[in-house]
Amino acid sequence: MATSLRLLRISPLLQKSPRYRKPQIQPSRARTLTTRATRHTLNTGAKIPALGFGTFQDADAQEDAVSRCLKAGFHLIDTAQVYDVEVEVGRGMKKSGIPREDIFLATKLWCNTYHPDDVERALDVSLRDLDTPYVDLLLMHYPCVFARGAERFPRDGEGKMVHGKTTYVDTWKALEKILSTGKAKAIGVSNFSKGEIQTLLDECSVPPAVHQMETHPYLQQKSFNAWLQSKGIHVIQFSPLGNMNPFYRETGWSKDIAHTVERITESPLLKELGFKYNKTPVQMALAWGINSGRSVIPKSVIDWQIDQNIEADFEMEEKDMKRIGSMDRKARFNDPSADYQYRLYSDLEGIEGTVEGKTH
Repeated sequence: MATSLRLLRISPLLQKSPRYRKPQIQPSRARTLTTRATRHTLNTGAKIPALGFGTFQDADAQEDAVSRCLKAGFHLIDTAQVYDVEVEVGRGMKKSGIPREDIFLATKLWCNTYHPDDVERALDVSLRDLDTPYVDLLLMHYPCVFARGAERFPRDGEGKMVHGKTTYVDTWKALEKILSTGKAKAIGVSNFSKGEIQTLLDECSVPPAVHQMETHPYLQQKSFNAWLQSKGIHVIQFSPLGNMNPFYRETGWSKDIAHTVERITESPLLKELGFKYNKTPVQMALAWGINSGRSVIPKSVIDWQIDQNIEADFEMEEKDMKRIGSMDRKARFNDPSADYQYRLYSDLEGIEGTVEGKTH
């Protein structure tokens, strides 16, 4: 998400079923398309890959998946403390044999470690688990601050989330100090509203290098993306495949729209464009994000999905970008506002239909 929520995992048993068919690329329709390795420049001057790998869920499979992805050419790895996979991610990085300096590694602080006195200590735990002296990007996972302590989701006697006594501005100022230690090369935010980011720009010294947020063909946030670009803040799209991940249909705050909007793989337009480019609908959705100047972080632990995802960095024609632009439904699937007792995305699109229910 940033609670980053990404590509549908298809079980090995299903893959062996006679009814299951892996999406095929047709040689008879082959086009001369170059698979690129696009990188974008952050406001720090660092280069961030446009195509990355998300590590939400599937803890037991992450070591092999991270190693496999790095060997395949994914050099942006996105993780978070709350995913409980940082140890496995670190092992996968080592197992891959890819030099650390060739990997762009991002992780996120969780909301119960936002007190200024806790920030560096929390990062040190992540660095220990990841087995690395630094991360390339450190993000605040959400703008809401939970009560300090070991409990990630601290609740009162009625089950309501207990908030901390500091603010995201206090946390951000602590992150600014982290930069001088070298433990994080860049800092950013995730799941923030426009107003919350503007507050950081107004009250703090270092602008966010990145905003990681839900963006996909069904939630394009065109004006917000344009505003972020004008401020020099790079966007990483989490859930770049919309509601493909069943988490959005199973979590306690699952919104009705997550159950009714067709999956990316069933989109008639993406199927049509995929036929033109000899790509799958998934590859078309990822390519739309990359060609928009953003980074995308699909997740999968399935070998053939990893192979197809790496081939999603290709040039699309502007007229086809515009056609995908017509798919916008303002469909926001990630919205735990009611559970977190905090109105997330308050000035953004897609906040209607928020549902009561616990994340965990």
